[in-house]
Amino acid sequence: MPAFKDDQIIVIAPGSLTTLAQLGLPESFTPAKVRVRSCMFPAQKTGQYEPYKIRVKERRPASGPENGTSADGETVGNNEESLVLEEDFVSEDGAAWPMTGGRITDWPCFYALMNHVYNTLNPPFHTPIILISQPAWTPRDHEKLAQFFFEKFKIPAFALMDSAMASCYAFGCHTGTVVDVGLDKADITAVSDFCVHDRGRGIAIPNIGGEAMTQRLLQLLGPRGFKREMCEQLKRSQICEILPPDTPLPGSADGKEDGVTNPAAAASTGAAGSGPGQRNTAGAMGNAPIGPGPDTQVGEELKDEEESEGVLDVASIVTGGKMNEYLARKEREKADKADKVAARKKGSDATAQQAKPVRLPNSKRERSTFLYDDHALLDALKEKNLSGDEMAEAQARLDEGSHKDAPMSATDGVNGVEAEGHTRAPPRGAIRREIEVGLERFQVASDGIIERIADAIHRTIMSVEEVNKRSELWDSLVICGNGSRVRGFKEALLATLSSKYLISPSSATIFTSEIPSNISTPTGTGANTPQPQMHPPHGSHVNPLLLAATTAQVPHLNPSSSSLTPHHSHNTHSSHGQTPTSIKTVKIPEYFPEWKEAGYEEAAFLGAQVAAKVLFVVDQGANKGYMNRTDYNDNGPTGIHDYTL
Repeated sequence: MPAFKDDQIIVIAPGSLTTLAQLGLPESFTPAKVRVRSCMFPAQKTGQYEPYKIRVKERRPASGPENGTSADGETVGNNEESLVLEEDFVSEDGAAWPMTGGRITDWPCFYALMNHVYNTLNPPFHTPIILISQPAWTPRDHEKLAQFFFEKFKIPAFALMDSAMASCYAFGCHTGTVVDVGLDKADITAVSDFCVHDRGRGIAIPNIGGEAMTQRLLQLLGPRGFKREMCEQLKRSQICEILPPDTPLPGSADGKEDGVTNPAAAASTGAAGSGPGQRNTAGAMGNAPIGPGPDTQVGEELKDEEESEGVLDVASIVTGGKMNEYLARKEREKADKADKVAARKKGSDATAQQAKPVRLPNSKRERSTFLYDDHALLDALKEKNLSGDEMAEAQARLDEGSHKDAPMSATDGVNGVEAEGHTRAPPRGAIRREIEVGLERFQVASDGIIERIADAIHRTIMSVEEVNKRSELWDSLVICGNGSRVRGFKEALLATLSSKYLISPSSATIFTSEIPSNISTPTGTGANTPQPQMHPPHGSHVNPLLLAATTAQVPHLNPSSSSLTPHHSHNTHSSHGQTPTSIKTVKIPEYFPEWKEAGYEEAAFLGAQVAAKVLFVVDQGANKGYMNRTDYNDNGPTGIHDYTL
């Protein structure tokens, strides 16, 4: 078989929301160049799928009277010739999503998705494929995938690579704990010397991904009129931040007592007491409790607060026939704002010598605003059938942000597709509005998401049989996945792990008063104390676990260590078993400039490119890193198990 070239290799990373793909390996590895939604739409023919929604639209005459005749006098009726099929590249109405929680739940739809990706890349003949597999995929799934790619596309070689292993390739670490946070799940994997530990692996842990954070914001802000799309855009904005545990929220009084004044409120919402100002930690949930009693929201009081702090539904105002009044009010607000700016500039000469006020960071501000792309408002304007000039003028009056001042972030996708863990990025044609948010923006993970991930990490590492590897696994955390893009996520996770599981070096050592010793101890009479003899634990009063823990660091103190644990020889190791004494993340590689700018949340795709270079170009199948056409013809789909990375 001839050697493969860099420009002939396909890398595909299927995801529950977004599928990444690329044809060819550039000289410097880059993020995925092709990003498509991981959904398909049922076609008119049963069993077939289309990549985009097909709308049936009636052809309108260019001009003519209302009796249904065109300008040429031709009758335009409701027949097949007057119907036009058009593709809607944005709509997701009626879409079929073949992957849920990392698992393939609709195989015909998934095959159609892979066929769409392959046709989009349009590769030449003799093109191998490396596919990033999800931990939730079963061995039977691997066989079905190998059979599909070999028989459908007649490829010369095929490789499956575990997503956790791919992340380790990307970060250049042979041992590490991969924490992959996706759309609606998270995978926790311990990798030791490029070997995945299946025992204790956290696979597809539900309700702790990016969607869970969006739903948490919707739960907190829904009563104020926030829609799901608002909460999603808020989550992706810079003002949404996860604070480390026990961090006081901005606005909490410094001199307040730390004790709990209302146990019921503390049990239900995590606050120290009832009423405003008591939710002074990042773990507190929601606003003041609703119900009878002092410092609670009741009846009209709650209604008034919602009216004053809720989000205004501008689309309803436009469709309700009050567009002119609202536009006039917006014009007055803009004029007042311009007058205030001019007044500040006029008076700036008198205060030029005074120091400028320090701008507080986001974590110190009680309220902040973000720009929301309002698609419903734009659709409402289109329904008004305004002329081109009227439409442009209405958009200019309603738009509160400049599109040129907001470049697409690293999470913004191609063709309107958002990264995994987030929904689709809004197109540039939407009208932008300033939305003000309070302390809820710090509580995106306040329902225990971070704690559940920390617990899963602890269980996964402690399930590793190689005890001497556990400390290295704690010091080599790889946090990836687009669900971890939320600001402060990684810092909050590390702080939670440290507060719950970190063992100080002093407490990790055993008290020396129980350590058996051969060293004589002087007594007051000048004689030495009797020396105890070393015996197996059944003949000694020394705690066997204590003896094993202490002599693991000094092996010569335990000549009969083999008799201590005859059935668990792996416990006799050279490092301390009580871990972690330190928790660290793997250093991010700096030799890929494109990835450094975009972020390493999609590190698995980078690792797949590195592996593809090694397997298909450098190694060329010498170590059976991939399955070629001959192997498939000889062994069939079951042979893929001998080649899966």
